[in-house]
Amino acid sequence: MHAGAFALLAAAFGAVAVRGVAEPGVALAFTGLIAFGECVRITLPGDREQAPIGAAGALAYALLGPLRGLPTAHGVLQVVAVTGAGLLLALLPAVLRAVPAARSARGKGRGKGRGKGWGSGFGRAVPAARWDGATRRLLGTAFAAAVFQPLYNSGVVDRFSADGPAYGAFLTVVAGLAALCDATLAALLRRARSGLRFPAALEDELRSLFGIGSAIAATGMLVSLAAGEVGLWALPLFCAPLLPAQVSFRRAAAVRATTGQTIASLAKATEVAGYTPPGHARRVADTACALGRELGLGTRELALLEYAALMHDVGQLSLVEPVPGGATALLPDAEQQRIARLGSEVIRRTGVPRKVAEQVARLADPCHEPAGGGRPVPLAARIIRVANAHDDLLTAARGRGVGEAVGRLEVLESLRLGRGRVYDARVVDALVRVRG
Repeated sequence: MHAGAFALLAAAFGAVAVRGVAEPGVALAFTGLIAFGECVRITLPGDREQAPIGAAGALAYALLGPLRGLPTAHGVLQVVAVTGAGLLLALLPAVLRAVPAARSARGKGRGKGRGKGWGSGFGRAVPAARWDGATRRLLGTAFAAAVFQPLYNSGVVDRFSADGPAYGAFLTVVAGLAALCDATLAALLRRARSGLRFPAALEDELRSLFGIGSAIAATGMLVSLAAGEVGLWALPLFCAPLLPAQVSFRRAAAVRATTGQTIASLAKATEVAGYTPPGHARRVADTACALGRELGLGTRELALLEYAALMHDVGQLSLVEPVPGGATALLPDAEQQRIARLGSEVIRRTGVPRKVAEQVARLADPCHEPAGGGRPVPLAARIIRVANAHDDLLTAARGRGVGEAVGRLEVLESLRLGRGRVYDARVVDALVRVRG
């Protein structure tokens, strides 16, 4: 996808160099807006990068028809070139900062393979998430321009009055299609980077359309409409409201970060008090998240799963005597359930999302469907039970001096024996695929 974006951008630059720039003042204004938007981008949960102002500006240029009542003629390739220029301008400071580091790394790496220093220097300067975001916005803008500009330049759109409802409805449809294209591209990139299954990644991205995504699409459409009447004044007039929205998203991200720190501290409490082995909570959380991704959980569900997995042993703090080795998986079911419910009560008083406490409260319940129409055990609780048992049994095997490979086989075999009775069959099968 990155290679395709670079090839498209190179073709666009070449075409503009040959044909010249149509309405250069307009192109320069949109380039500046896109570059500014990229410089003030935000990071959403799940390490998803978004540049609301830059994306809205690029979409507005792709959907730009008349300007102050006069027709424009920039076309698809100039839209791509202007968007790419704005993206590259925003990346330029990071690239310039990377040059000394890349040269230094290249000098140190001489004799160990040519070119490695340059790649590592630039890779550190421009994170992969930022390249993904830039690629996504370039291709999404190109899609919107490819839908709108040929119809506008061929005169098909002239059948609609520029100030009538039909023209606005047409722009809304194109903006909606562009938003769907952006969500699909983002899901594909996340699938490639994180291993998250495409349906779950796409579901996350489509869900985000009702938040910042809808604001971007609406702003881009409004700027293109307003520019037909007021000209380039529409850019600051309608893009400025996105700045307070970005501040709100940053504050929400800070709150989530504080929540994560609180949870990490609670998870450490059992280790500091000697109730669980060092690193147990983190290992269980990592295994649980790997199982969640394998089973198709989305970003929000994975975040809640990680929180619950980190705090699944908090209930042990209420015990008079620690469980030997902290291995709750070796206790009777009734004792496991008691510890889980005690931990759930602690979690409810910490301000952590209530769903986390519910997952911890049910993680020791039987995995089969309850009789009498009771509530089924949440999938997250079933995942954590398997992940916890996996680490407990593996730690016990190491304590007996069993080799790593043999210990893993023993643990998987033990979990298979409880498959469908103690442990959820789907989760055990996922563990075999992930850790087998």
